[in-house]
Amino acid sequence: MSEENSFYPDLDIIPSDILKWAKLLYINYPNNPTGQTATKEFYTKVMDFARKNRIIVVSDAAYAALSYEDAKPLSFLSVEGAMEVGVEIHSLSKAFNMTGWRMAFIAGDSKIIEAYGAIKDNTDSGQFRAIQKAGIYAMNHPEITKGICEKYLRRFDLLICALNEVGFKASKPGDIFYCYVKCPKGTEDGIQFKNAEEVAKYFIEEGLISVVPWDDTGAYLRFSVTFEAKTEQDEENIINEMKMRLKNLKLVFC
Repeated sequence: MSEENSFYPDLDIIPSDILKWAKLLYINYPNNPTGQTATKEFYTKVMDFARKNRIIVVSDAAYAALSYEDAKPLSFLSVEGAMEVGVEIHSLSKAFNMTGWRMAFIAGDSKIIEAYGAIKDNTDSGQFRAIQKAGIYAMNHPEITKGICEKYLRRFDLLICALNEVGFKASKPGDIFYCYVKCPKGTEDGIQFKNAEEVAKYFIEEGLISVVPWDDTGAYLRFSVTFEAKTEQDEENIINEMKMRLKNLKLVFC
């Protein structure tokens, strides 16, 4: 899942001996950490791939409801034929700020869900009833998600502007609350970073800035707009403080 491939898995390079034994393809769009969103063309390719190789698709759509501006969420199951090869998982954690409550639902092929249900019957005994009732309330009030999206979009406008001013090449993601950017190469003082983990460590030790490093396909950092702020002015103050601390690190990007 490289940037050169638009952060989509390259299904064409999977070795035949792996395909022979493969039983399940797990995909996550909108994607954490890259922020990439799926297209109907990509989902169609995944569906055709699964049908050809007799592989079950599990679409992790935890961030799907967080769509910004005029964008509409796209479900894997909306592609013709997808219901016959896979399932989709949705979480209330992201759409309704119920992180840690572990409430979700699954939809799709009935046989796959039946198999999943058999496993789940033997791994846990269900969620605390009060949390289930909170989940019912949440799903009956989609305006909650709309308000969350408006808040994240407002913060993204501030974050993207700040990161680009520092020297990052940041852009607003499609549907997610993370911003995924390439790492700086070093600092004006001569420090050279070998990977994202070194950058993240430097940020926290020298600037008290917390980011998540990703070194799977190059050196990247994940910023988030899920910080705590009571007012819009607090949001602006936090982003400005982060920008000032980043500037003080005197980062070099090329």
